[in-house]
Amino acid sequence: MGAGKTFFARAFIQHLMTQTGLVEDVPSPTFTLVQTYDVADQEIWHADLYRLTGPEALFELGLEEAFDTAICLIEWPDRLGELTPAHALTLSFAPDPINDDARTLSLSGSFEGFSGLEGLLKRQAGE
Repeated sequence: MGAGKTFFARAFIQHLMTQTGLVEDVPSPTFTLVQTYDVADQEIWHADLYRLTGPEALFELGLEEAFDTAICLIEWPDRLGELTPAHALTLSFAPDPINDDARTLSLSGSFEGFSGLEGLLKRQAGE
């Protein structure tokens, strides 16, 4: 909790919206579980699975289908269990050991389709 997951997702979604001239509030999906956005020709799903009771609830949310068609930003992805897509890219946030206001970001998983993401994130971070 408090690692920066929602902050990152909100900034990511708002950045994509700004690129296409859209301005929209991006609330946390903590209570709604899922928020969806249409940006250009791409659908974005932002889900917070912290309060999810089990993987079977994913079917009710429609996430399994969204994995095939949308950009899915999932907070608490461990709740997906075996339903985690094989092509998932996992971003892990941890407190920076030196600066309390900073986070360390680690990427793992399949980089298929995300080949430029690591370099982009490093450039944005000033590395």
